[in-house]
Amino acid sequence: MALAVIVWAEVVMLAAWCVWYISGFVTDVPDSYAGAVLVLVLSLVATVWLALAATQLVRRKTWTRAAVLVWQLCQTAIAAGAFQGLYAAPLVGVALLVPALAAGVLLFTPRVVAALRRNPGV
Repeated sequence: MALAVIVWAEVVMLAAWCVWYISGFVTDVPDSYAGAVLVLVLSLVATVWLALAATQLVRRKTWTRAAVLVWQLCQTAIAAGAFQGLYAAPLVGVALLVPALAAGVLLFTPRVVAALRRNPGV
């Protein structure tokens, strides 16, 4: 299932970002420790949540469509932020936006909808 591959790739990249962010605590002093810890905790929670959703997506659990859709919307919002502002990084925005759009489209294809239906025979 192509959707599962995309979601697992997002899990790996989010986990890699968490490791990079943690390394920032060692190499740099944040302006706000509370803010930096909050971002780290939210990122780690998102990584675990997305990994759980990806695992259950492979098992074809119905609820995973909603969880994956919510993540794709969050990732699209983050990508939009990467295109603008003082620290704009368009390449990061594209790297976030392309898989989010691909997964968002795949979520609504008849094959995925049928695979994740509560009663597959209906």
